[in-house]
Amino acid sequence: MIGYVTLGTNDLPRAAAFYDAIAAEMGVGRMMEEGEFIAWGAWESDASGVAVTKAFNGQPASVGNGTMVAIAAKDKAQVHTLYDIAMANGASDEGAPGPRGEDGFYAGYFRDPDGNKLNAFCMIAKE
Repeated sequence: MIGYVTLGTNDLPRAAAFYDAIAAEMGVGRMMEEGEFIAWGAWESDASGVAVTKAFNGQPASVGNGTMVAIAAKDKAQVHTLYDIAMANGASDEGAPGPRGEDGFYAGYFRDPDGNKLNAFCMIAKE
């Protein structure tokens, strides 16, 4: 349903390094780059993409309260890998990888260097 998500940044080079690392683990790279805007994904894919940009109105970028972007991982191992990559690239911890609830939802939560909240998740068989 969602084609891509754009997040604000106040430091484009720092955000680019963070999302380059996340995108590499997901098997994609930069697909658009123009001025103060970079997008990651693959043109030939139906998968959603992510972009970062300086705010178009010239004001500082800020995070949305209650806003979160979820990255679909292929399995629990990739949830851990994405979480570890995020932490190694300046993320702050919002909840280490693990099961959430009893419905097979498995996720790790973190904030990018600008404070945008993300998670890496997968669905697992109920144990």
